[in-house]
Amino acid sequence: MVIFVLAVAAILEAGGDAIIRSALHDSSSAARVPLFLLGAVVLFAYGWTVNAPSWDFGRLIGVYVVFFFLTAQLISWLYFRQPPSISGIVAGALIVAGGIVFAAGNP
Repeated sequence: MVIFVLAVAAILEAGGDAIIRSALHDSSSAARVPLFLLGAVVLFAYGWTVNAPSWDFGRLIGVYVVFFFLTAQLISWLYFRQPPSISGIVAGALIVAGGIVFAAGNP
């Protein structure tokens, strides 16, 4: 259940950021306001989703960073057509390793 909630939160946060980015850089003036509003709603949903459970906040966010990083990289690659660089892959491996250490640690 925790993994599912973190994955949904990561999709909402990275997706909301992508919507705001699209509004700022890729949209006509008429499309910007609805995209900004949609981005705000999606980012609010992220904030609610990640904070609603009564988990240890520091540990939760430590593990969540892994989900966010992976989701953001996937959106960047598929939506914005910006594939990960070698340094991004190395950094991602370190982030995932850190998340595993955090998740495996004592509560």
